[in-house]
Amino acid sequence: MTANFNLRWLNVWVLSVILPMLLACAPAEDVEKFSGYAQGTTYHISYVAVPGSAVPAVKKRVEDELVRLDQQISNYRSDSAIERFNANQTTEPQAVGEEIIALIKQARVVSEASSGCYDLTIKPLFDLWGFKADKLNIPDAQHLQTALQQVGFKQLEIVDSSHISKKNPQLRVDLGSIGQGYSVGRLAGLLEQQGITSYLVEIGGELQTRGEKPGGKAWKVALEKPLPGERTLQKIITINRTEPMSVMTSGTYRHYFDANGKRYSHILDARTGSPVDHNTVSVTVFDANPTLADAWGTALLCLGGSEAMAAANQAGIAALFIEQQGDAFIEQASEPLQQLKDTVVIEK
Repeated sequence: MTANFNLRWLNVWVLSVILPMLLACAPAEDVEKFSGYAQGTTYHISYVAVPGSAVPAVKKRVEDELVRLDQQISNYRSDSAIERFNANQTTEPQAVGEEIIALIKQARVVSEASSGCYDLTIKPLFDLWGFKADKLNIPDAQHLQTALQQVGFKQLEIVDSSHISKKNPQLRVDLGSIGQGYSVGRLAGLLEQQGITSYLVEIGGELQTRGEKPGGKAWKVALEKPLPGERTLQKIITINRTEPMSVMTSGTYRHYFDANGKRYSHILDARTGSPVDHNTVSVTVFDANPTLADAWGTALLCLGGSEAMAAANQAGIAALFIEQQGDAFIEQASEPLQQLKDTVVIEK
């Protein structure tokens, strides 16, 4: 069996070419910008300068916070708080801190709303299918069932405000589907602590805006066409809102295997243990809370189709769905997103 592995990190991005053009109408000294690498991807920050907000000081605080977050929630380093919890195969309570507890609580709400399709304890299945090793492994029924027994929020207990425990000692938690949104929110909070109220914060394509650009211009971001191996513009999104707004996108085309004429997405349904098999290829969620928006993007992509639309409408989630039908991409907006048509303007 041969397989093609492709990892796509950025599906909503602040284009390095487009962003300067969007800001060109304002004096350059009024907008500060810096970028770097974090969480296995890149980050970009643009903000309207205020007294005392020189780039070196702001960047130092941002990068210190990214290092701190990495030490807490990163599943890519063995010494992080969450990976120490995963490695410790015991049912005794373990200290992970209030931050991780809060993320688990928020993710549990989204998991329940998705009927269990979305689940932070999916990590054993992710590894079983070969996504950790970047080598496709199609498990047989017995191995799949064994892995499923290690999955499920019901096996994860919150003991108190800083401790959790496993009912199954082999349980492992992956914060990747919620941690990047949380990180965006943390960086936005750092800017606001310094009096910066007009900004765009982006990590790996997940972003949050607040306020306006100089001259009263709205922030604009780009949504790419959900095609693997390409960087083609699908839409331009204008955020006509001065209060915080996050834009979080999940796509089945970002991380997948192709084998024997079939595509295996990294989005796994925790109820079946298998990659999702539907036509929804991209979901973009708009919400004031970047943490919840990040989790909901994955949850809705997991559900797909009419089930995802029904869940978004019931939970009041503003979401843009893109389905692939042959070579065509069909867009559908949830009812809450339709109600934001003057706030979130989506244009070709």
